[in-house]
Amino acid sequence: QLQLVESGGGLVQAGGSLRLSCEASGRTFSTYTMGWFRHAPGKERAFVAALSWGDYSTNYADSVKGRFTISRDHAKNTVYLQMNSLKPEATAVYYCAARLRPYDSVSYYLRDYGSWGQGTQVTVSS
Repeated sequence: QLQLVESGGGLVQAGGSLRLSCEASGRTFSTYTMGWFRHAPGKERAFVAALSWGDYSTNYADSVKGRFTISRDHAKNTVYLQMNSLKPEATAVYYCAARLRPYDSVSYYLRDYGSWGQGTQVTVSS
């Protein structure tokens, strides 16, 4: 399993942008499908975006399509979540995660991810 560390959260006004980073340990990073989830107050942790191993496929929650972009820098063992046109309802703790096994496909389900970071807080003010 990978060790994951998120960064880049903070306070931003509605309409603004943030880029979250998730640095992974391990030489097999490129073989893992990676995902971003968020946990808002009073709600369950929810899928945000995923990027397949090999970077051939991405998936997004309907609520973020067209505004958020997931990407990966293999040289830095880092996956990113670029968040534009942020809305107050995006306020949450954001987690990156890696699928249970190398070469697993994209999934929307928390149970399919075996490695999780500690989370980074994003707060969007209105």
